[in-house]
This record gives sequence, C-alpha cells and structure tokens, in this order.
Amino acid sequence: MGKRVLIVDDAAFMRMMIKDILSKNGYEVVAEAPNGVVAVDLYKEHQPDVVTMDITMPEMDGINAVRAIKEFDSAANVIMCSAMGQQGMVMEAIQAGARDFIVKPFQQDRVLQALSKALGA
Repeated sequence: MGKRVLIVDDAAFMRMMIKDILSKNGYEVVAEAPNGVVAVDLYKEHQPDVVTMDITMPEMDGINAVRAIKEFDSAANVIMCSAMGQQGMVMEAIQAGARDFIVKPFQQDRVLQALSKALGA
C-alpha cells in the first residue's frame, strides 16, 4: 500500500497537480484541505504519513497549521509548498517543524524527492 498523503492548498488547481503527481507514483491521497483549519482537522482524522502544505492560505496559514499539527503529533512529516520569493516564510515554517519545502510551479522529480526524504525512504 502506498504512503498516505494529505494535500493542503487553497487553490484547487494546485491540489490537483500534486495529487496527479503523487497518484501516478504510488502515493495514496487520503484527503485535501483548502486552508490550515481544515488541514489540522483532517490530519487528526486521517493521520497521514506526510502532508504537503501551502504557506499562504486564508483562515490559517501553513506556518500556523504546521505548528498545530506538530503539537498534535510531534512526528508529523510536513513539506511546505511555496511560491518564489517566500524564503523568509519557508525558514519560519522549517523552524515550526516542516521537514522540507518545494517551490511552485511543481516539478515532479522535486516533489517525489522531497516526499521520499521526509519519509526517510
């Protein structure tokens, strides 16, 4: 069975892109969230192996969502997804407990590399 993934992004198009990459490469997308509030609830419900987390979202941004998820599960594997020019926020996310980050637009090889690294594969 493939590793279970929660995809978090406020843009449905971005979620679809990541889901497509992951599904084709043996990952199982267990849930998708449009913001950090929903992401935290879905994490608790599904306890996925890894999370791809957008940084900039309404209601609760990715950094606060990482903090909330890590509070619930200190072993959580979260990979941040950022647009170009968000390096400061990426550093803050890493300090909050994110394992790695990938930059949009997504490149399949980089996405897969980040996931396998976060999962220690």
